Amino acid sequence: FSCVQFATTHTTDTNTMSILEKIADIEAEMARTQRNKATAKHLGLLKARLAKLRQELIAPKTGGGEKGEGFDVAKTGDARIGFVGFPSVGKSTLLSNLAGVYSEVAAYEFTTLTTVPGVIRYKGAKIQLLDLPGIIEGAKDGKGRGRQVIAVARTCNLIFICLDIMKPLGHKAKIEYELEGFGIRLNKTPPDVAFRKKSKGGIAITTQVPLTHLDHDTIKTILAEYKINSVDINFRQDVTEDEFIDVIEGNRVYIPCIYVLNKIDQISIEELDIVYKIPHCVPISAHHKWNFDDLLEKMWEYLALVRVYTKPKGQLPDYNEPVILKRGHCTVEDFCNHIHRAIAKELKHAQVWGSSVKHNPQVCGKDHLLHDEDVVQLIKK
Repeated sequence: FSCVQFATTHTTDTNTMSILEKIADIEAEMARTQRNKATAKHLGLLKARLAKLRQELIAPKTGGGEKGEGFDVAKTGDARIGFVGFPSVGKSTLLSNLAGVYSEVAAYEFTTLTTVPGVIRYKGAKIQLLDLPGIIEGAKDGKGRGRQVIAVARTCNLIFICLDIMKPLGHKAKIEYELEGFGIRLNKTPPDVAFRKKSKGGIAITTQVPLTHLDHDTIKTILAEYKINSVDINFRQDVTEDEFIDVIEGNRVYIPCIYVLNKIDQISIEELDIVYKIPHCVPISAHHKWNFDDLLEKMWEYLALVRVYTKPKGQLPDYNEPVILKRGHCTVEDFCNHIHRAIAKELKHAQVWGSSVKHNPQVCGKDHLLHDEDVVQLIKK
């Protein structure tokens, strides 16, 4: 361990500490500032500074740091689900009971230290499950293995936040706060704002809806903090300061999320009825394998996958191996590209059976939108 190495590590730590101190100062100032028309501009500026500092924490300006062991899992299958949660809430038990994968399970905290991949087949789709190591508070500030855990969580199509039903729901808010700090937005859609930078011409702002959270001064202050002085912005939605900063940063990921409340064997039926009313929640018992059907059904709904069956000419459709497409990207052309890039060029038309057509079969072109469980036969030129 040479002096140079020590010096580099020491500098990185000092940098992180100084950024964390700056973040703490800004958060304290925001807590002190009363919100009204006079301070809106100042608060917008503070929020922009905060977002920039957080971005520096995630991706430091200097060369890449050391890689975390066991964190770069190759993406396989049709979708990827990340299990996120505090240590010892039963993530590993849930994974081993769902996928039959052995992830070290023990009664003390921090058993899982690397990412453990497992695969389940559900409705013909291969779904990769990742058991991410337990999140600690301050993960977004690089504490524990938190930063690498959340970097893997960003690549998932769906996140399961595992919570212990016996522990307070404050844990839910803490995990959401950690993920938000990393630019992951749960169960939200991207703000409908067109943002186009240009080389000259100043700032042009058009609004199609009245803005209740932002005024022009605040918008210009936030843009100035990012050193943007020529841009076209079209607001098609009433956005908050935070959402506007998300648009400028442009690196946010919007991921659906299900809250898995584990250990329901320890509560009463009356309490369970209350829990069922919480949105995006599924109560289960990983140990007793209770309510897994409900969880898998909700998982399928949130992944928004579409199964399309292939039908070779003169044969019955192949119901065992569907082609899995994402809702919104499920045209006949997407279907062709999923099988092989060259097919779309040679395609004359497709014959489609199922709920997306009026007649069975119906001749369709490349742009026809397919529905779940349609059957398709491709006719070449």
